[in-house]
Amino acid sequence: MARVGIYGGSYNPPHIGHCLAAAEMVRHLELDRLIIMPAATPPHKSLAAGSPTAEERLELCRLSFASIPQARVSDLELRRQGPSYTVDTLRELRELYPEDELFLIMGTDMLLSFDQWRCPEEIAAMATLAVMHREDDEALWEQVRAKAEALSKAMKAKIVLVQNRCVEISSTTVRRLLAMGAPGYLEPSAEKLIRSKGWYLSGADLKNLPFDELKERSLSLHDEKRRAHVVGCSETAQALAEHYGADPDLAARAGILHDITKALGPTEQLHLCEKYGIVLTELQRANPKLLHAKTGAVIAREIFGESDEVCEAIRWHTTGKPQMTLLEKIIYLADYIEPNRDFPGVEALRQAVWEELDKGLYQGLDLSVRILRKQGRIIDPDSLQAWEYYKKYTERSNQL
Repeated sequence: MARVGIYGGSYNPPHIGHCLAAAEMVRHLELDRLIIMPAATPPHKSLAAGSPTAEERLELCRLSFASIPQARVSDLELRRQGPSYTVDTLRELRELYPEDELFLIMGTDMLLSFDQWRCPEEIAAMATLAVMHREDDEALWEQVRAKAEALSKAMKAKIVLVQNRCVEISSTTVRRLLAMGAPGYLEPSAEKLIRSKGWYLSGADLKNLPFDELKERSLSLHDEKRRAHVVGCSETAQALAEHYGADPDLAARAGILHDITKALGPTEQLHLCEKYGIVLTELQRANPKLLHAKTGAVIAREIFGESDEVCEAIRWHTTGKPQMTLLEKIIYLADYIEPNRDFPGVEALRQAVWEELDKGLYQGLDLSVRILRKQGRIIDPDSLQAWEYYKKYTERSNQL
């Protein structure tokens, strides 16, 4: 009797995190065979725009998992019509391997929602649930153990919890990095194929797009929950530009791109800095959450072909600086006061911005500095310099 693992997913694209997890499960479970199962139509999510076809994802999987001797890539779900439900897959595999022990490999989030799947009792009867987890999150670990115990009692499910090494990366992040020209956490042969085909915007010409197309393409690189803020910032920037005599088109473009790298994590921010030669201070390197303005400006220039004026406005939209240009002030403030923002003092700030731009700018900088000091957080030197400069500027203006 062989030990057979089933490791399914959209694999859009398969990356080194998938490969490490597969190798770890082969080792821990002592698998004789590991079936990599790309889903044709995942039932609970749609594939990202610009994704390769199901057959092309199959080829990416073959390239990506080639270094694992036990791995076999299956087209079973690709040949099936309609959504790919796990229970249907296991029914077919149980017929193919009637004498073998099947292990259904999943992550902790999948276990926690397992009783909401289609026919969970039947799945549990056909295969052992092999759950990959990390023990460094103690609260999650306790939740997983409790869920495993409850499922074992309710469904007589056999569950194995496997502590494994992992790479904290998602296919969504990989797609974003590919579009931004950065290394994508991929096996080299798979990355070569992706770039040669231009999948995931990796080969697309995104420079100097008309605004509507720039908006559509750039928003696809954001987390869904941030898109309303980005659109709000762009529209507010355009309105402020019209009010104060700046170029409304440049303001709209800077606004729609100002957070273009915000969805990336700290490690990926540092990767972009290395890729594009962004020199960092020790403070910035230790606080990578501050980096999205720097990396965003570079991506706006290198990937979207935006002007220096737009890129500099993006560069300074988080910290500000002394002697900001009109567009830089507008993007800094549009980010702060766009309609989705809701915090104590925002209405007074909005009123000040529309009455007098520099008055609003100092008020925004002062509010930021006071909040950061109250929270005991490190304040970027650029923010302090901007605050001091516009404090003196405002004081001089008030004396006139």
